[in-house]
Amino acid sequence: MSLSSELRLGANLMSDGSCSFLVWCPHHSAVTLELCLSHAEKLEMTPLDNSYFHCFVPHAEPGMLYSYALPNGAKRPDPASKAQPQGVHGPSQVCREFFQWTDSSWRGLSLAETVLYELHVGTFTPEGTLDAIVPRLPALKALGITTIELMPLAQFPGERNWGYDGVYLFAVQDSYGGRDGLKRLVNACHEQGIAVALDVVYNHLGPEGNYLSEFGPYFTDCYNTPWGEAVNFDGPYSEEVRRFFTENALHWLTDFHIDALRLDAIHAIIDVSTRRFLEELGERIDSLALRLNRKIHIIAENDRNDSRVLLPRESGGYGFAAQWNDDFHHSVHALLTGERQGYYGDFGGVQHLAKALREGYVYSGQYSQFRRRREGSFSEASTPKNFVNFIQDHDQVGNRAQGERLSQLVNFESLKLAAGLLLLSPFVPMLFMGEEYGETAPFQYFVSHTDENLIESVRKGRRSEFEKFDWRADVPDPQSADTFLRSKLHWECRDHGHHQKQLRFYAELLRIRKASPSLSHSGRDECAICLIEPGGLMVERWHEHDRTVAFFNFQSATAPVNSSLSPGIWQKILDSTDQQWNGPGCAAPSELQGGNVSFQLPARSFALFKQSEEAPVSG
Repeated sequence: MSLSSELRLGANLMSDGSCSFLVWCPHHSAVTLELCLSHAEKLEMTPLDNSYFHCFVPHAEPGMLYSYALPNGAKRPDPASKAQPQGVHGPSQVCREFFQWTDSSWRGLSLAETVLYELHVGTFTPEGTLDAIVPRLPALKALGITTIELMPLAQFPGERNWGYDGVYLFAVQDSYGGRDGLKRLVNACHEQGIAVALDVVYNHLGPEGNYLSEFGPYFTDCYNTPWGEAVNFDGPYSEEVRRFFTENALHWLTDFHIDALRLDAIHAIIDVSTRRFLEELGERIDSLALRLNRKIHIIAENDRNDSRVLLPRESGGYGFAAQWNDDFHHSVHALLTGERQGYYGDFGGVQHLAKALREGYVYSGQYSQFRRRREGSFSEASTPKNFVNFIQDHDQVGNRAQGERLSQLVNFESLKLAAGLLLLSPFVPMLFMGEEYGETAPFQYFVSHTDENLIESVRKGRRSEFEKFDWRADVPDPQSADTFLRSKLHWECRDHGHHQKQLRFYAELLRIRKASPSLSHSGRDECAICLIEPGGLMVERWHEHDRTVAFFNFQSATAPVNSSLSPGIWQKILDSTDQQWNGPGCAAPSELQGGNVSFQLPARSFALFKQSEEAPVSG
């Protein structure tokens, strides 16, 4: 094994007080380490195999600043910098890794136990920091959340950003509280039995402060992405590029005890290698999980419905635990809002939703009018736990022209109906911050770049992006601080009016879900889904001795339910029209007898029934 492969990238303090600096730089024959002390100290780094350069500094203090000087005179931050206290253009900082962890008994959560809650650190609380999340954890736990999912934390330009413009992938955004802030949050989560997932971006890096190309061929011009240069995962020098990203993933999981990584837009990771980067990454993470005796999950975003994402690696897939399922979101959104712009044109029928609830993907080889080609594939090997379903997320809200949440697009009854669809199915559910109480603040796109040309380019890009959706409203200025401030949650709403009712409704749905194996554990072959004319669904689920059935009406008027139900006595356990949920009043009976059933279901509502224990159970 070579010395360069035994060392970690970046600046790493050793137990004897020394510090190891390792950087990959095939574009240059020499690299100088510059330490920012009372007087600048310059140290020539030792070349190692595969174009790495290394230096030991005998005495180094945490907090010491440094940069790499290249032969062309440029002074640059460390590509594997762990902290950038002066921003993306400033020097890097040596960080201490000591932290008093108290989660030694934590072993993670299975996907069957997972209820995700996606949040943006900067807008989740008034303070916009990692530490400010900690006091909110009991409220999330009481709701029924088991895992918080953090939007990207890698250091980005300025103080405001969604996180997908990160340029120092090993550094935690300084305005959020940096490395120690993230460790305190993860430790606090684990103490309360809450797991932590982190969104990481390996398909591109942000434009401002991105100096990787000055060090080596991290990018390739063979492919393009919608957001910038494609990463070089399969060309010359790609092994060292892969090492950079693999080591980054392992660093989140080991140094910060993160429980799951959500890989952003893997369809933009183009790799024609015999052994693909994503396959290699999955193998390394699985090995780490085995060594640490912890449950660690990889969750992918892939808008192509490619079943290979979920297939085991021995069957030619990536072997990932789960993937975000846009098809479920699109089915619900188009059905409840009536929107048909852009990709919503491929959805809107009750049959689309039925397929999403039955299989996961709606498009699994069918022709897509929006894409003008066939889309997706189907795998019998996948289970409901391989799909993360949601009715809102940062993309589907924030990539609207005005960033409107569902609460601004549909009425209260429709919000409850959408919640029922999400939480009464056995897929892994994900809530977007504030959804549980009907937050009305928008979630808009915001940045804080310093390059005026880049700022104007982002403005123009946002306006042109919405042309295909025909959203004619003015697009908020992404650079404006007001756009960011408008996107902050109003936590005080949780305790008042219909917001409080909706919060209680979500908590009750999650309580019922947890207590009912048929709602949280049933497989694809443990359900019966029937369309009810003129626009409704009956969804019957079972697992072992537990059996439930839900009736949904998507019409804007009361509609009859005429359906055939399995034998037995069925007791109603939740009705979205109940007055305790600010509903118009129950119309569905409190009890059903198996066989042919007939009753009225009010507009945009659902009713959930559970088979009595003493009732005979049939397959």
